[in-house]
Amino acid sequence: MTKVYSIDGITPVVHPSAYVHPSAVLIGDVIVGPGVYIGPLASLRGDFGRIVVERGANVQDCCVLHGFPGTDTLIEEDGHIGHGAVIHGARIRRNAMVGMSAVIGDNAEIGDSAIVASLAFVKADMVVPPGTLVAGVPGRVVRKLTQIELAWKIQGTDMYKMLTVRSLRTLRRTTARTKVEARRKRFDLPETLPLRAYRRKLAP
Repeated sequence: MTKVYSIDGITPVVHPSAYVHPSAVLIGDVIVGPGVYIGPLASLRGDFGRIVVERGANVQDCCVLHGFPGTDTLIEEDGHIGHGAVIHGARIRRNAMVGMSAVIGDNAEIGDSAIVASLAFVKADMVVPPGTLVAGVPGRVVRKLTQIELAWKIQGTDMYKMLTVRSLRTLRRTTARTKVEARRKRFDLPETLPLRAYRRKLAP
């Protein structure tokens, strides 16, 4: 069972079509929308401010979402939060992506379809324009995203929507095997590509 805790009489809400991993922690004023994926060891602490994860978004393993009193930490529809990212009192707008281990500070806003690079630090109150790439420490707007990069982001988010369905249907706690079986099955997910390979695939 997912670790879900109420505090001061406020209990998290999880839509039935969302998948929340059993090791994730949801506390207090947390609202998880339809088709959302919440990964292993993610921590959504709604013990000060509200946390909202909207339809089709994903919050991957080891992410932390938190905020100050009176603030909302918001991941809008199709938002994509990479492994180990920290989102604190910020707003991630529709179809935006936050890369692995990035940190988004208080009252920052990541615009629609923007991408924050892995390991970037977006300072408090920074507003990232839609469709741009942010990188560095501190983060700065590097350039506009290409159509290939935007398509790659959408494909990656779609794969997490599929993972939500796969997890609800087939992910079960079990016991490890003691040896590798003959003709061991592999996952057949040919459309899941890193950006460099995706660019090569679409190159003329």
